[in-house]
Amino acid sequence: MLSILLSLNLSHLGLWASGLILVLGFLKLIRLLLRRQMLARAMDSFPGPPTHWLFGHALEIQKTGSLDKVVSWAHQFPYAHPLWLGQFLGFLNIYEPDYAKAVYSRGDPKAADVYDFFLQWIGKGLLVLHGPKWYEHRKLLTPGFHYDVLKPYVAVFNNSTHAMLDKWEEKAREDKSFDIFCDVGHMALDSLMKCTFGKGNSGLSHRDNSYYLAVSDLTLLMQQRIESFQYHNDFIYWLTPHGRRFLRACQAAHDHTDQVIRERKAALQDEKEQEKIQNRRHLDFLDILLGARDESGIKLSDAELRAEVDTFMFEGHDTTTSGISWFLYCMALYPEHQSRCREEVCEILGDRDSFQWDDLGKMTYLTMCIKESLRLYPPVPQVYRQLSKPVNFVDGRSLPAGSLISLHIYALHRNSSVWPDSEVFDPLRFTPENVATRHPFAFMPFSAGPRNCIGQQFAMNEMKVVTALCLLRFEFALDPLQPPIRMPQLILRSKNGIHLRLKPLHLGSGK
Repeated sequence: MLSILLSLNLSHLGLWASGLILVLGFLKLIRLLLRRQMLARAMDSFPGPPTHWLFGHALEIQKTGSLDKVVSWAHQFPYAHPLWLGQFLGFLNIYEPDYAKAVYSRGDPKAADVYDFFLQWIGKGLLVLHGPKWYEHRKLLTPGFHYDVLKPYVAVFNNSTHAMLDKWEEKAREDKSFDIFCDVGHMALDSLMKCTFGKGNSGLSHRDNSYYLAVSDLTLLMQQRIESFQYHNDFIYWLTPHGRRFLRACQAAHDHTDQVIRERKAALQDEKEQEKIQNRRHLDFLDILLGARDESGIKLSDAELRAEVDTFMFEGHDTTTSGISWFLYCMALYPEHQSRCREEVCEILGDRDSFQWDDLGKMTYLTMCIKESLRLYPPVPQVYRQLSKPVNFVDGRSLPAGSLISLHIYALHRNSSVWPDSEVFDPLRFTPENVATRHPFAFMPFSAGPRNCIGQQFAMNEMKVVTALCLLRFEFALDPLQPPIRMPQLILRSKNGIHLRLKPLHLGSGK
């Protein structure tokens, strides 16, 4: 009798649970439909490409060549068009300077629908924070990018680059093209480890290599998740093989960061070690974070520390890897500009084999070429915002608060109404005279406005030193059999790598 009653109770409980799940699912669907209606109504006045009844524009975006597809849409729909990832997530995709200024000159928060996907990985760091907390962290971190802090990093960039170039000497002897992207990534990570954690000159350890692979995995999985509407729900995503792989990669990245922070904190307990750190020629990024205090004298918590370190480690090596690799591709594609940059570098360096801080300002032509490569191949091709208040655009159209914005930097930089012959590599676009007459929001490789990239000076300094040393040691040429296939993976990568042929010049070996 008892067992019958128990089975009846369990049966009722199962029915109640099923009913509750159905009700919650129904409420969630109603909420999604209402939000979709709000987003669609907000973008009513913006025509756009046709959408799939289920996937929206996601299938087009997932295809190889999606970047060129968006550029073709930009030609078809001036200023902006709706961009739907599935049926419930819709952005106004903008690629025109006045539209960019209307949104990015303000401090609107990052779009939670996309950037919340980062939380499991990098936590609540500067990338995803908004409001007073973002302002507080930005203020605390700004001293870490003062030029007095950045100056000694030039020596770090020199050393890490020379180590990479020595490896390339070996590879170049085989007289075959090879993929430079991975080597540049390891070099950028090595530099960042030294600048962030005060790491010695021993090169990357097995643990560091594991971290590099974990971050590479995470960027791929993140891009897949953004583009695949079925993965937007956390509960569903964590049940999939991709979701479980993402969590494993997060754990690998966190273990690396946690161990480094633990080691530094332990070292600071030791008086001799503390004295050594204070006597070092420069503070590293972790020293600055550990010493940072807000106006009330409160330090960053352990979770905040890890979030900022993870954010800086991701943004600081992946983006520069992309920027440097695509620049070297441009040099191989346009040998006349490569020769002119090399002449400038040789003239600045003379008989030295490493650069100093004062040399960076003299790299006039090289800097223009770097900027032109950042225009054609922006390291971060797309960023997202959510409007905290309504916005009125220059052509009279508007969007209400709560609307989602996608700034397609790749399409903005190829907007032919702003950049004549936009596909042509022309460094003279960045002469002081041309820059002065151009819209300030036409060129945004580091975003713009109050939420621009805090590390852009760090990135530009690294790009100058690394690319100058590369051009000094090698002549770069294309491999016509393996042209790069552009693809967004949070950063701009090539699906098949960036294969170049390298010819040693021995103008300066670094030895």
